[in-house]
Amino acid sequence: LLWLATVACAGAEPLVPLLRGVPFVVDDQRDENATTKAPTRSTPSVTAHGMGDSCYNFGMKQITKLVSEALGTYAVCIATGDGRVKDTSNGFFMTMDDNVEVFAEKIRADPHLRDGFNCVGFSQGNSLCRGYIQKYNDPPVRNFLSVHGTISGVAGFPNCDPQGPMGPACQHVARLCGDVAYTEKTQDFLFQIDYFRDPFRTKTDAYRKYSQLAAWNNEGASPLNQTYKDNFAKVQRFIMIKALQDSMVFPNEGEWWGHFADDTFTTVLTMRETQWYQQDLFGLKTADQAGKILFNTTDGDHLQFTNDQLHWWLTNLFV
Repeated sequence: LLWLATVACAGAEPLVPLLRGVPFVVDDQRDENATTKAPTRSTPSVTAHGMGDSCYNFGMKQITKLVSEALGTYAVCIATGDGRVKDTSNGFFMTMDDNVEVFAEKIRADPHLRDGFNCVGFSQGNSLCRGYIQKYNDPPVRNFLSVHGTISGVAGFPNCDPQGPMGPACQHVARLCGDVAYTEKTQDFLFQIDYFRDPFRTKTDAYRKYSQLAAWNNEGASPLNQTYKDNFAKVQRFIMIKALQDSMVFPNEGEWWGHFADDTFTTVLTMRETQWYQQDLFGLKTADQAGKILFNTTDGDHLQFTNDQLHWWLTNLFV
């Protein structure tokens, strides 16, 4: 039961997914890492891939190349595993915190990044960017571009909207995920369970004690982890992109730092209505009041965006 529930909560993206809406073909025969060397005349960039993808896949190589060419800088996709298979599997079976630790180690080992960099995340990869920012941020992130990110966690099973036509069934599945999510064993087992945020359990001791996301949010922390707030403040700009028809991240308002209200799957809170914003638990309110947070949308489903959209975000919204 534990195995089935946790794997179900992980979702069902294909192991080598296309970045849907992006005209790149995944070539799973290629093994080189996605590194692009361009003239380093300004801030370099790091890309972070989503669940089931890998830096070794052709699609992420092309995305990283596009970032490099748009900004005229060095860009690299940071893998948390050596080789495509390990990098992909670590996106499932290595914990969120452990993935962030490897992500940080590889960033610090890259001399091109020693003076700071931009972090460009896709889907689950944004949890790596966020975790790095709060836990380390040395060298510092200048711009954080989150494309359809899991930054606020998820509260539903992919392709099963708790607010949709199958709402009652989907809510039941989500509650099953919540039943198994907040133990030491499950939090050490699956990346996706580490950012699963059940709105019916956010007040429980188990959630506050064991959830890695709760720790990042400073939910229930006493005293608050001031390092998380200090590091968050070092970022100069946050660019948050929400997919209006997202079928993977529920609620999709989470891509803009919102979430479900406690004890409900029907009321969605915007960023400024959340407890973590109003109490400035990890520095989100401070960043917003400083004018550092920008928002944009895409019309389609999860990871459906175009080259032109990505190019525009990079060249018009970065500082």
